[in-house]
Order: sequence, then structure tokens, then C-alpha cells
Amino acid sequence: MQLSTTDTIAGKTIVKQFGLVRGNTIRARSIGRDIMAGLKNVVGGEISEYTKLMAESREQAIDRMKENAKEMGANAIVGIRFSTSEVMQHAAEILVYGTAVVVE
Repeated sequence: MQLSTTDTIAGKTIVKQFGLVRGNTIRARSIGRDIMAGLKNVVGGEISEYTKLMAESREQAIDRMKENAKEMGANAIVGIRFSTSEVMQHAAEILVYGTAVVVE
């Protein structure tokens, strides 16, 4: 499955468009991560626990979007965008979406 944040893929021609595909996940922080983040907040620096959590969440959302596209018969997704929102205290949604297409 080819993925692109642009509306085209260099060297390829879009021969069929299926429409919107998306994948999302909602993740909550854990008390252990919050304690480590609190300590980092005091001394400064990257909060690697949250960085890892967000990276895992993005990958899960991408996998779900790709599965959605495969079910439609697509071999590529163009115009990919990400969105993040807080759905409740200590929980965030990662949403990824794009257009499922067939390219040759």
C-alpha cells in the first residue's frame, strides 16, 4: 500500500478513486507515565513515555486506515492528514484520513 500526503504519487497515475478512508484510536495516559512525566517536567527534557505512546497511536491509526482502504480494493492512499483531539481528561484521539485510490 502506497501512502502519500500529497494528492498524487510521482510516476503513478490514479485510475480509480474510492473516497474517504480513515483510522483512529483513543489512548489514555497511565499513572506510571504520568509520574515519569511529572519528574521530567521538573528537570526538563523530552517526555519519552508520551512520545512513545503517541507514536504507537499514530501507527495503529495508520494500520486501521490502510485496512479500510484494502477492503475497498485500493492500492494507495493520497492526501493523508492527521488530527489529534482530547476527548476527555487524560485521553486523546488520533485520527488519520485520506483518499483511497488505485494507482498504476
